[in-house]
Amino acid sequence: MTIGSLSDLIQYQRLFQLIIVLGVGGNLLIGFQVSVITYPSEDIKRFINATWVERYGYPLHPERLSLLWSFIVSIYCVGGVLGCLLTGPLAMRYGKRKSFMISDLIIIAAALLIGCSRMARSYEMILIGRFLYGITAGVCLNIHGQYVGEVSPKKLRGFANTTSSAFFALGKALGQLMGLREILGTKSFWPLLLALCGFAGLVQLLLLPFFPESPPYLLIQKDDKEGCLQAMKDLWGEGNHQAEMDDMMKQKAATTNSRSLSILEVMKEKSLRPSLCIVLVLIMSMQWCGLSAIYFYAFEVFRTAKLDDVLIPYVAVGVGTCEFISVILCSSIIDHVGRRVLLWGGYAMMALMMTFLIVTLSLQDQFPWMSYCSIVLIFLFVFSYGLGPCGGVISVMVEIFSQSARSSAFVIVGTISWMSLTVVGMGFPFVVENLGPFTFLIFLAVLIGIVIFIYIFLPETKGRSIADITEELGSIHFGKKLLLTALGMNSIRDHGLSTKL
Repeated sequence: MTIGSLSDLIQYQRLFQLIIVLGVGGNLLIGFQVSVITYPSEDIKRFINATWVERYGYPLHPERLSLLWSFIVSIYCVGGVLGCLLTGPLAMRYGKRKSFMISDLIIIAAALLIGCSRMARSYEMILIGRFLYGITAGVCLNIHGQYVGEVSPKKLRGFANTTSSAFFALGKALGQLMGLREILGTKSFWPLLLALCGFAGLVQLLLLPFFPESPPYLLIQKDDKEGCLQAMKDLWGEGNHQAEMDDMMKQKAATTNSRSLSILEVMKEKSLRPSLCIVLVLIMSMQWCGLSAIYFYAFEVFRTAKLDDVLIPYVAVGVGTCEFISVILCSSIIDHVGRRVLLWGGYAMMALMMTFLIVTLSLQDQFPWMSYCSIVLIFLFVFSYGLGPCGGVISVMVEIFSQSARSSAFVIVGTISWMSLTVVGMGFPFVVENLGPFTFLIFLAVLIGIVIFIYIFLPETKGRSIADITEELGSIHFGKKLLLTALGMNSIRDHGLSTKL
């Protein structure tokens, strides 16, 4: 560690503490809930069937049992949509910190319901608990990124924004680890496994009151300049924070009556439409980049490679750990490399890895050693995702909107993201059944398209004020810029030919 980074660690120690507290009760829990539910699935199904037999004297039909289980899994996304819609009103009225604390109370209630479900012989408690978990996920997924971005100074904004992705990846890896049969993925301990989120929620609920609300919220929404200055000093130490204060004052001057814009106002505001379009494309690209397909096929590839079934869960933990390590690496370089390069470069690497993976999956029946190449490509694909899109998208989402529009914009983007996740989750198995490994051709086309889109339309947001970014994006006309880019490339090509002649 350099002297400069050591001095930053000392000066911003309160900020780093807050980032950890937010991560523990924020995106870490969402990643944990997403990955952990698959491990005790058979034990929960047996519990549901046994409970049904106790009540009615006959077992559930297998199709009805599968339907009930799919409902338990999918209701998490329904809760996510509802929680996302609640984020805007919560953040506007209570601020990010209190919204997190309200979410913590719901998490604790959900954990108690699921933790006591086996004892109470009630699978309905699991259903309600999953729904409540989904609500908190919708709230946290929107507020976490906003909060860490708003409490960070400009020079650390990229690092802070990527920590929400890092905690999400860490949660996924922890869910895979804790779900192993040797730990909590057993018939006796699955209620405790699913209720672990309550402990993290309780920790955050107890610690958050010791930290301030975000400075932009205090200044712009609450018109509390003294509170804003005190929050910056508390989180950033004693120093000259005039540049950040000037940036917030510009946002405040551009905000009508110092209030947040509603969802409808954000959608109607012409200057915000380019920002909304870019962020919607970015968030949809994360759903359609093929990561779900990669995780789905990982187990099949591992079996084809003749890995022992006992070892496969541990290799899966390795894939999750690879994603976490790559996001950590992303957080350390994003403020040096920039968001735009990481995004289009990361997606380009993912497209390259997927191209090779389509080839190896198609040939592994003819050449058994191809399975080992597929395993390497899976790790490289996940690493590319964590290094670029996983951290970069969140950072752009926070930096591309002003304080007055951010909460409502996140509600719009988050709602569409949850709906897209539901569609992908429900439709993906049918696509795989019909196309097999050629399913990746769809995702490959998406990856190539998103690389072109980012390269042409996304401006660099590193080190720039939100006012400057918003002003530049407000002048974008997508069709015109695409045409000019194409003409520019043709003119360069023609110029090159003329030179040679």
